Amino acid sequence: MAARFKMKRKGVGDMLRMPGMQAEMLRRAEVIKGIAIALSPVDEQGPHPGHYKDSWETDSTNRGGRRRDRAVAVVRNTAYYARWVEYGNGEPSGPAHHVLLRAAAMGGRNQ
Repeated sequence: MAARFKMKRKGVGDMLRMPGMQAEMLRRAEVIKGIAIALSPVDEQGPHPGHYKDSWETDSTNRGGRRRDRAVAVVRNTAYYARWVEYGNGEPSGPAHHVLLRAAAMGGRNQ
């Protein structure tokens, strides 16, 4: 006899917000953060060498997503110039490094 399954929206919502799901999202974010730190460029001649590399952080919540109904984790860089490192500044002297993009692509696998 075939198994039967009836989905309950409340149960799925509870599962998406449970502490174990939030912990797993944070674990995956920490993996991506570690890769981003390894990929981060360091300007040894700059005014603050290593500041970009040291500015990576993660955070998680169980009220994320568009409807605030699921666990999510965020990886971000708090350096004010992180945007220009990621996307470039439109000049040949400031190429796009795509650190977070590459880190997410590598760390997003089941690790």
